[in-house]
Amino acid sequence: MKICEISGKYKYNMTPFNNEKYIRIQSEHIKERIAQFGNKLYLELGGKLFDDYHASRVLPGFQPDSKLTMLTQLRDTMEIVIVISAADIEKNKVRQDLGITYDVDVLRLREEFMNQGFLVNSVVITHYSGQVSAQNYSQRLERLGIKTYFHYTIEGYPHNVALIDSADGFGKNDYIETTRPLVVVTAPGPGSGKMAVCLSQLYNEHVRGNQAGYAKFETFPVWNLPLKHPVNKAYEAATADLNDVNMIDPYHLEAYGKTAVSYNRDSEIFPVLDALFTGIYGHNPYKSPTDMGVNMVGFCIEDDEACCQASKQEIIRRYYHALNDFANGDISEAVVNRIGRLFQQVGISTADRKTTTAANERKERDNSMAVGAIELHDGTIITAEASPLLGSSAALLLNATKYLAGIDHDVKLIPQEMIEPIQHTKINYLQGRNPRLHTDEVLVALSVLSLHDENCRKTLEALPQLAGCQVHSTVMLSEVDRKIFRKLGIELTCDPVKK
Repeated sequence: MKICEISGKYKYNMTPFNNEKYIRIQSEHIKERIAQFGNKLYLELGGKLFDDYHASRVLPGFQPDSKLTMLTQLRDTMEIVIVISAADIEKNKVRQDLGITYDVDVLRLREEFMNQGFLVNSVVITHYSGQVSAQNYSQRLERLGIKTYFHYTIEGYPHNVALIDSADGFGKNDYIETTRPLVVVTAPGPGSGKMAVCLSQLYNEHVRGNQAGYAKFETFPVWNLPLKHPVNKAYEAATADLNDVNMIDPYHLEAYGKTAVSYNRDSEIFPVLDALFTGIYGHNPYKSPTDMGVNMVGFCIEDDEACCQASKQEIIRRYYHALNDFANGDISEAVVNRIGRLFQQVGISTADRKTTTAANERKERDNSMAVGAIELHDGTIITAEASPLLGSSAALLLNATKYLAGIDHDVKLIPQEMIEPIQHTKINYLQGRNPRLHTDEVLVALSVLSLHDENCRKTLEALPQLAGCQVHSTVMLSEVDRKIFRKLGIELTCDPVKK
């Protein structure tokens, strides 16, 4: 495929990932798997059913709601079970891409699914061992009319197969009542216990004399890409806090003499699944963790180099996010180091993120602490620094939208006499410490002025063009600015420097 480079940014004459092909062949493959197990299949959905921004970043052309779109073709024959770990409830774990806690996201996911016409069966709280926060959450769900089940921690899981596959193991878990051939088991994020829920249901269906099967629908790692492929390495970066490690599937290699990429948790759990299937059917239809999967993503990549470059950028982004989390005390240094080791493996450095280089160059040149840089879709890089009136993010937003609207950089959109009263209110009435305007305040001011100012109107109309752009800040931004960038679809990284 012909690729041209403009100002250092790649432009493609076709999307690197064929989304339409993916939706078509993926739904067909799932239908085949349902039929294989007598018309009852528990499908573990790894990753996100929609809002899968990681996949859309590393596979340009993959739409964030691709999996949801694909499943609409199976909607009348499926129901959804949402899983959340009691441990994640206890520690108020947050979805980094949306900035909301997992317990809140469960309710959001349920509403979104139901709005799309899907049947949402229930919520399962896993890893339960009497946590009060989990009990309170269950009561909250029940008050909302949402059926809730508990699945318990099992000593020695996943290695103590004899205990797991018994009345004192999976047998202690609540049995989830289901009514449709396809049961999709999903969660706000990884490590929630989705696979264990599926396997528990296999056990309890068998106890009740019902036949059922299991399959895994997980986008990453991509089983038919090389182990060290940047797309797979980006998955390791995304799950560094879970200690996930990509590996060659040893069971697949032994059974078929072929290499396929899996990861440690799937290899660890495979003996449990093997024992369950053997106990239920007398044999295991799967010879490897790879066999369990139904992922067809690897067959839909049409520009491998583009996906490699996108994945390398994702690793850098994840590294900066980890540095920020470490600075806030949310993760250990080991997580940061784990992502850092990926740099050498794929041949990158932080200098490969153009906005990082641009922001830090201006910081050094102007001796300014807070500097922001944005890379626009045409390859243009714009920078801005904090001033007595505006924070660096607010100034950057103004500079970028003025450029996109064709307005001269020297044009002042918001007069100083309007900014100063806002600052006065922030400091004297709202007990603020920082008088500089944040991004949300600048946007409100532009909205008011746009009624009578054509330039302000044009800058606001340019905002949608910022979606997908890259931004780097030399300081960690306030939550207000982070939220605005997130809502605009801007990909943000920050140096781990607190203002």
